[in-house]
Amino acid sequence: MGGGKKKRTLTQMAKAQESRQRETKRLKMERERRLSRSESKAARIIPPDPRDKNVIKQLQSMKVITPYTVASRFNLLLSVAKDFLEDLHRQGVITYVSGGRNLKIYKPSER
Repeated sequence: MGGGKKKRTLTQMAKAQESRQRETKRLKMERERRLSRSESKAARIIPPDPRDKNVIKQLQSMKVITPYTVASRFNLLLSVAKDFLEDLHRQGVITYVSGGRNLKIYKPSER
């Protein structure tokens, strides 16, 4: 009896098409952003080479070396920076000054 759904007007069809295009564009941007975010996370996990001259020079220029300063300088996660500092301490590049359970303070060794 009802005769079915009415046909949309031209402006309604144009608006619907524009909104679909905007939605697909937004989804594409989100997907790209998500991929770039995962790439940046991967970069924050890999510490710099401890034998690199540039890295050693930057560390020698710092008066006090803490995990936070290393993490912010080299764009690392805090846990990765702690492991990196322990590795440098074992190599003799930096010396342990003081610290407790949560924070360790190092200084550049006199070489």
